[in-house]
Amino acid sequence: MFVRIVKLSFEPSKVDIFLSLFNSKKEDIRNFEGCTFLELYRDKKHQNIFFTYSYWDNEQALHNYRHSDLFISVWSETKQLFNDKPEAWSVDKLERLP
Repeated sequence: MFVRIVKLSFEPSKVDIFLSLFNSKKEDIRNFEGCTFLELYRDKKHQNIFFTYSYWDNEQALHNYRHSDLFISVWSETKQLFNDKPEAWSVDKLERLP
């Protein structure tokens, strides 16, 4: 399983815009071919920092998503809200809890 973790830091005044955008697109992303899981987390200390955590069938599935019209439209709106450069990690899940 291929896991993607992305850290997103927003202008505090634009957090509600981001949340609205995420909520309007999350099911489209979850239903994108190859995506098997998507969650959004918010930092406890810094309320304008979020993390997306997603599972993909493989690296090619994520690549296909990142080159899709869906990603291009979501990302073009999202990146206007940042106050810092996003960070991303691609990791392999080694152990699954029972």
